[in-house]
Amino acid sequence: MHGATAIPTPRPTVRVDRPIGPEPAVAVSVLIPVFNEEQAIGRVLGEVVAAMDGAGHSYEVLVVDDASTDRTVDAIRRSAAEVWSAPIRLIQRPEQGGAGAARKTGIRAARGEIVLMLDGDGSYPAAVIPEVLSYFPAYDQVNGARTSEQGTLPWLRRPAKWLIRRLACHLTGKPIPDLNTGLKALKREVLLPYLGLVPDGFSCVTTMTLCFLANGYLVKYVPTPYRPRIGKSKFHPLKDTAAYLSTVVRIVLCFRPLRIFVPLAALVSAVGLAKGSYSFTTTGTLQESDVILFVAALLTFVLGLLAEVVVAQHR
Repeated sequence: MHGATAIPTPRPTVRVDRPIGPEPAVAVSVLIPVFNEEQAIGRVLGEVVAAMDGAGHSYEVLVVDDASTDRTVDAIRRSAAEVWSAPIRLIQRPEQGGAGAARKTGIRAARGEIVLMLDGDGSYPAAVIPEVLSYFPAYDQVNGARTSEQGTLPWLRRPAKWLIRRLACHLTGKPIPDLNTGLKALKREVLLPYLGLVPDGFSCVTTMTLCFLANGYLVKYVPTPYRPRIGKSKFHPLKDTAAYLSTVVRIVLCFRPLRIFVPLAALVSAVGLAKGSYSFTTTGTLQESDVILFVAALLTFVLGLLAEVVVAQHR
């Protein structure tokens, strides 16, 4: 009706299963994002609890279900009922948002100073967790660098990952053995200011790594075995590879823009120099297009300097 005020529809809330009573402080929050992992999650939770019980840290296990359509939630609750050594909390997202969205939900809800993330598909052995945690507090982030490739379409994934990783190494100036590993431990307070940059898709873990590296935080890599996942993969080769590539460029532009603008200005200058030399050799003078290329190179460099100033001021 004309002039009527629309009544906003209340947004669905995230459902959290919590123990009754005050929640004790913990040192480590083990975060496991899941979507349709009913076949694997029981095994993963068992391995995680066994590894953390021997690691010597107070901890909680935080499972974030990204609106699974199978019996993943039932499997989680069965496992939680069988474990008495540590609390297992379940957060149920009302709508599927993606791997990154589930991780961000868990990071905001985590109570530990350190958040350790691993996939819920059984691909990462939890036995490596004590070694990963042993590098804290000296390091700000510790990643499990996979020693093998077990994913689908390895003929496509391996060269694409290698190229993107080499680009990330060049742009950040740091060696990166594994750019998009799903086994990652980090200091929660360090990540929180950058959480808004983390995308909802698979490139979320890549963004977390680059945010730490580009801002001078200490990042460690631990060689980690990698097992074939249990169940069906949710990875989309073309879409997710493009997301990884755009993530690398976007994060470096946010924190180290000169590493993008300087090579680009140099490339335009080289093209302008080659074209100008050809024009002068064949016609005895420079063409308008040659001048335009040189001006474009200069403007690109100046834009990079301005972006660097803005980033420095923001820091």
